[in-house]
Amino acid sequence: MKKILVINCGSSSLKFQLYNVEGENYTVISKGIAERIGAENSVIKIQYGDSPKQQHPISMPTHSEAIRNVFNLLLNGALNSMDELSAVGHRVAQGGDIFSESVLVTDKVIEDIASLSDIAPLHNPAHVLGLKAVKEILPNVPQVVVFDTSFHQTMKPEAYRYAIPEDQYVRNKIRRYGFHGTSHKYVADECAKLIGKKGKIITCHLGNGASISAIEDGKCVDTSMGFTPLAGTIMGTRCGDIDPYIPLYIMKKDGLTVDQVNDMLNKQSGMYALCGRADNRDVENGIFEGDEKCILATDCYVHSLLKIIGGYIAVLGGVDAIVFTAGVGENGWVLRKQLIERLGYLGIKLDEQNNRVRGETIMISTPDSKVKVYIIPTDEESVIAHDTVRLAKLQ
Repeated sequence: MKKILVINCGSSSLKFQLYNVEGENYTVISKGIAERIGAENSVIKIQYGDSPKQQHPISMPTHSEAIRNVFNLLLNGALNSMDELSAVGHRVAQGGDIFSESVLVTDKVIEDIASLSDIAPLHNPAHVLGLKAVKEILPNVPQVVVFDTSFHQTMKPEAYRYAIPEDQYVRNKIRRYGFHGTSHKYVADECAKLIGKKGKIITCHLGNGASISAIEDGKCVDTSMGFTPLAGTIMGTRCGDIDPYIPLYIMKKDGLTVDQVNDMLNKQSGMYALCGRADNRDVENGIFEGDEKCILATDCYVHSLLKIIGGYIAVLGGVDAIVFTAGVGENGWVLRKQLIERLGYLGIKLDEQNNRVRGETIMISTPDSKVKVYIIPTDEESVIAHDTVRLAKLQ
């Protein structure tokens, strides 16, 4: 029996799962999440086996501190020593044109991941911190990285090419890459089981970072994030799609540098810019309190999502099912309600009771709806675990 730790760094969170692996049996023996990394009120939620979930308020300025504290908590109830770990698997957002599949971690791999930080500024630096922190603590334990961009490699040129000079595509590799690929693949496969066919599925990975994918017969046809995770829908602190001249205008008008504008669009925009709250739970509370800015922010978010979902229905030539996943997608019943009501023209009717369910696989459209709508909790960790075992040659 081997123990595998999977680490999934988001822009402001770090999910983790500890597995016992025996043959084809992968048993989760501990799991949790470090939330609000780099912000006030950061906390680690951890569960050991079937015991109740524990919460530990812990200051975590960066992902390095988050990982060290996760290791300490695992030693309190899931591991006798770090020597029990056989391998560690990581999710990495951007693999660029360097990585087209999962790989074993080397110093060169870490260097290459770091070199892609300019096009994944909220994620790749966090991944590098995580990889280095694990290497320092466990220098002799193999690490594996699984890339978000891999699943989207099935897109055709018409979906991933930008209408910019070809030299920029050839020399600077500027194209649509897409992200959250591991999550989109997992929930699309799970949805296909539920509807009895691969079909035409639109998957909505909605968290602090958010992306939507159009999937046909199990393959990605299009996805909303692009060259970087800044593109697509409005997000927690990211602006999503805007007029490409806006950053240039701001630089000229206010005399800001490239780095300052980059920071503005990635860390000071999105829902945070619209209502001062980046976390959807805080936005929902604001709606219930009658906060007009939170109401407007959600209206803008819904409008942004509708445009992408509607466009993908046209690209696919119809849709069999729509899936919500990730933190907001799985738990944000207010947002889902507004979206589904606006998609009523597709013959979708909302099951109000099921829509109030949080974080469970459930159909939230009524049985007579022409298009099925599901909440499917993502499990990127299980995909990462399988690749880790395979590449670390543990079986």
